[in-house]
Amino acid sequence: MSRIVRIAAAQSGPVPRSESRSETLDRLILMMRQAAQQGADLVAFTECALTPFFSHWWIDDQQELDSYFENAVPGPSTQILFDEAKRLEIGFHLGYAELADTEEGVRHFNSSILVDATGSVIGRFRKVHLPGHSEHRPDNPFQNLEKRYFDVGDLGFPTWRGFGGIVGMCICNDRRWSETYRVLALGGAELIILGYNTPDHIPEHPELDRLVDFQHQLCMQAGAYQNGCWVVAIGKAGVEEGVSQIGLTSIIAPSGEIVAQSTTLEDELVIFDCDLDATRVYKDAMFNFKANRTPEYYTAITEQKDARLP
Repeated sequence: MSRIVRIAAAQSGPVPRSESRSETLDRLILMMRQAAQQGADLVAFTECALTPFFSHWWIDDQQELDSYFENAVPGPSTQILFDEAKRLEIGFHLGYAELADTEEGVRHFNSSILVDATGSVIGRFRKVHLPGHSEHRPDNPFQNLEKRYFDVGDLGFPTWRGFGGIVGMCICNDRRWSETYRVLALGGAELIILGYNTPDHIPEHPELDRLVDFQHQLCMQAGAYQNGCWVVAIGKAGVEEGVSQIGLTSIIAPSGEIVAQSTTLEDELVIFDCDLDATRVYKDAMFNFKANRTPEYYTAITEQKDARLP
């Protein structure tokens, strides 16, 4: 038996600062409609899909900074996306900057949300591994200020039932860390969805520029294979406010193979029929999670290690 989920990874081309939130939403809705016309069950948008990636420039005015964040999703600006998804009977994944009122006060998160075909929220995620720096580096061609503008995600790496299987989310730099995939897989994830904004230049280490594309794909392909998961990676592409971003939106099979990938640096749909049952040969046979990778297994190993300590 096969559990097929037709997924449309919706790459975004550059979003200029001059583009309004409603104009950007119009672009997302157009891709959502195109995905629905092609029979997709789920359309996945990128990290901070509603705005340009503002972490790439210095902002010292808190009001201006907060203007890039959403107080609620769904909310006044994004309700139209939920309404259209419900009308089209298609699920979606959306990355956005979240302004959250918590017990600790107002916090800023780099977040994503998973929504089913009825427009109901399935799950929310907040980015854990924040890259970059917090201080201004005026000599750099662009900034990487996620450590300044965002708080570390406080929800961990949960998974949810949806689209006929078990789904997890992570965001951008989370993809580079093996524990991201490991924890999601221990939660049963068969499908991992992630958005990213990745420049093709590393100002502090230009000697690594030639490896940006390779290492971007390497970590996701390894994560997919070693954890028996589908990975759907949705990128920002093209030159946005002077920052060249890689695109390379990809759908990666549990074998680690890239089975579909974008070919432009513009708004583009990458569509593939993902068989969630293709994860079974890796989870049940190749790696045999039940025997080797259950939470109980790791608890036992930890207890054995602790018993040997003086």
